[in-house]
Amino acid sequence: MKKYLLSAALLIAISISAKAQFSLGIKGGVNYSNIDADNLKNSSVAGYQVGAFARIGNAFYLQPEVYVSSTGGKFESDDNSYNGHVRFTNLNVPVLLGARFGPQNLNFRIMAGPEYISNLSTSENFSQNFNAAYNDFGHYKNSTLGYQAGFGVDIGPITTDLRYQGNFNDINSNYGQRPNIWALSVGFKFF
Repeated sequence: MKKYLLSAALLIAISISAKAQFSLGIKGGVNYSNIDADNLKNSSVAGYQVGAFARIGNAFYLQPEVYVSSTGGKFESDDNSYNGHVRFTNLNVPVLLGARFGPQNLNFRIMAGPEYISNLSTSENFSQNFNAAYNDFGHYKNSTLGYQAGFGVDIGPITTDLRYQGNFNDINSNYGQRPNIWALSVGFKFF
């Protein structure tokens, strides 16, 4: 699937005219994530993201990115008798298509696209009775496919984005665990 995603991004980049604007930059920010799970209450945890992006195009653009993020969630039974906390360190590779509005030094953007997420590490902390009740709860997939959608503002070389990230599939199919993430980032375009 990675080959198809990268091939599609390459074809789109080639199809953009030679006069297309090209930007390269770094970004960082915070995110708030939770993991919906069957039959459990969940709550959000704060995390981070840091990485790089490229933007190719003018009014319509292609924006591939690569960044490391920290996400996760907290779980609790309905009667508060057992609980758990999980945190992931991920490598995220979104390929976003977007549209830009406004003058060169102050423009507004909307974007959306697919994302490949690779789990680099997992940190789990479950209460003892949680492990007994949910024996295979923490058997998470190593990679998933997701999507991102959001909007942003550019003021000169400074860029900021607010995005929602979801997954096309569960990270643990036995318990219907699916992450939901809101991310706010600030970046700087070098050129």
